[in-house]
Amino acid sequence: MSTDQGQGLRKGNVVDRIVQSLADDIVGGRLTPGTKLDAQSIAERFGVSRTPIRETFGHLSAMGLVTHRPNRGVTVSTMRPEALSDLYEAMAELEAALARLATLRMNREQRERLEQIHRESVHLVRDGSTEAYSRFNQEFHDLIFEAAQSSQLQGLAVATRARLAPFRRAQFRVPNRISKSWEEHDAIVRAILIGDADSVGRLMRLHVQTVSAISAEFVAEHRTPGRPVAKGNQRS
Repeated sequence: MSTDQGQGLRKGNVVDRIVQSLADDIVGGRLTPGTKLDAQSIAERFGVSRTPIRETFGHLSAMGLVTHRPNRGVTVSTMRPEALSDLYEAMAELEAALARLATLRMNREQRERLEQIHRESVHLVRDGSTEAYSRFNQEFHDLIFEAAQSSQLQGLAVATRARLAPFRRAQFRVPNRISKSWEEHDAIVRAILIGDADSVGRLMRLHVQTVSAISAEFVAEHRTPGRPVAKGNQRS
């Protein structure tokens, strides 16, 4: 790997880490709607220059979490419940279609891999490891996306999921959600293994709808109006 490639990889990792941290702060209510995000303070918080912070703001804006207005800076947006519900509705339909196609099209290796990672994820449920289970959850859904062999649907699903990423991570901070998520995955895997595509589509739609309801409740609980306005320089 060349030096430029290595620097690009490191920069990407740094931006991803900052995006995830700030997105979680916004969804979790630590950065409230209307809060102005100060690039210098955030750069100091993460020990970086302002360059990756500008890139971070671009990603957060694409997610709908911040608003960037010329001469007025970057502020935390107010996520309307209707907007979040609309995104999840689209996500539910996309994932249901992909899961149904995956059941019909996945090869034996993909089927075995899905069953394996699902079985191995039991220890994450027992450990209650939120971050680890969140990573596994993405791998689980990615495998189904790929097995569907539909590049157009997959592209739409990946783009929609990127906007919902902080909300989907937040669900695992709700008590008992990891174990419930695993049970929902278990029903999906069982239906895939017997080739019941229609049931898989229905179960996947219900799975995403459940995540939608939990996310809405989490946001309502953690983004209460009237909290003190921060400047984006809290340290984790």
